[in-house]
Amino acid sequence: MDTEELQSLINGGRRAEVDWLPGEAPVQDIAPILAALANSQGGTLLLGVDPATGALEGVADAEAAIERVLQATLDITPPLIIPLAEKVIAGEHALVAVNVPRGLPHVYAYDGRFLARQEARNIPLDARALRQMLIERGDVSFEEMVPPGVTQDDLDWEQVRAYVEGLKSLSGLSPEEVLLKRGCLARGEDGQYRPTNAGILLFGRAPQEIIRGSEITAARFAGVEMSDTFVRQDIGGTLPAQLRRAQTFLADHLRKQVQMGATMARDEQYEYPLEAAREVIVNAVAHRDYSIRGDGVRLYLFSDRMEVTSPGGLPGPVTVENIAEERFSRNPVLVQVLADMGFIERLGYGIDRVIALMKAQNLPAPQFEETAGGVRVTLRNRAIEKAQTAAPRPGFGGQFRGEEINPRQEYALDFLINQGHPRITNKDLQELCPDVHAETLRRDFADLVSKGILVKMGEKRGSYYVLKK
Repeated sequence: MDTEELQSLINGGRRAEVDWLPGEAPVQDIAPILAALANSQGGTLLLGVDPATGALEGVADAEAAIERVLQATLDITPPLIIPLAEKVIAGEHALVAVNVPRGLPHVYAYDGRFLARQEARNIPLDARALRQMLIERGDVSFEEMVPPGVTQDDLDWEQVRAYVEGLKSLSGLSPEEVLLKRGCLARGEDGQYRPTNAGILLFGRAPQEIIRGSEITAARFAGVEMSDTFVRQDIGGTLPAQLRRAQTFLADHLRKQVQMGATMARDEQYEYPLEAAREVIVNAVAHRDYSIRGDGVRLYLFSDRMEVTSPGGLPGPVTVENIAEERFSRNPVLVQVLADMGFIERLGYGIDRVIALMKAQNLPAPQFEETAGGVRVTLRNRAIEKAQTAAPRPGFGGQFRGEEINPRQEYALDFLINQGHPRITNKDLQELCPDVHAETLRRDFADLVSKGILVKMGEKRGSYYVLKK
């Protein structure tokens, strides 16, 4: 830390991530601040600054001050493993700076108290906040807790047996023994085996009745923002079932960019690599915080992007900056079983693969951000809707049977002629051109009918169009 950086910290005043103490501050004053910073978003503690005025006083013996900091870290429970304090020279004064990284893997206490930072103060964590933090940082595992009142009858044992039959590494064990080893069953005080939260999520008969908010909400919107025009699907059931249905939703609702050459040869490509989109959902399902009951995973498709939001902050030491390299799982039981089933690469978690797949398709790198209540991953496309609604398609050149047709009508004819569909509906064309108003598409069909290109069949909601021979 140089003098300019040090002065910048002090000029900002004491706050949640920055605090200071006199140069001779004792261990019992240093330790609570370090514990509180570790339980919050990290930050810096300076020794050698007047707490009241912010004036630099310096430390008389920097080595002794660093020794007191080390003792303070050891007195915290568990011991706080952070970079060593450093001596900093600011003008005529020597100070000691202690940096506490963000995203440490435990919840820390000093003298039996769990503290956090609020503005420039240390505050005690209430029971609810402490429990949530213990779960988030892996000191307490929500997935290995047993929900109240559950029994083995709450599991679908046909699914369990199908899973066990595919495990070569645990052959010879009974289904109950496999689930016990995997952390999906736990032995109660009465000696009876009962499903854990992980067991319910993976093999439960009705997971959402026991763990509220453990579903995926999937929606396809017409434009770049939420609107009244959308297709929605609420995806429940076990996590493996959710992942399969979510993949089907992607295949049904991701748009395709179709290019045709002079020979009418087709080259179809999803707006995002399907495998990358799938990996983002798998990561959201496998690593979300299931102790948060008020919200589920959200999969939203817009015309220019795909957003997947999962409840809970990034786990342990994972940050937005190191998410592609750092490996830490909030739910190791879920990750292991989903890996057994082939949904997830146990040691990769898929983020680096998503980045590579997007790059291979010449798409922007995925964006990762922490929201107020969770983590959002955004994939951006190349605005395929412009290609669908702007220039004429190469295979038709803006005309068909001597009649002029617009790009939307070309997509309708491509759907019938080149893709081999016997009929096309308003819904089909709406999915091909999601940013176009339904009334405009209705007029496009009417125009094709008036030009003798299509024939309308049926009435109202049951109507469709076929190519006129």
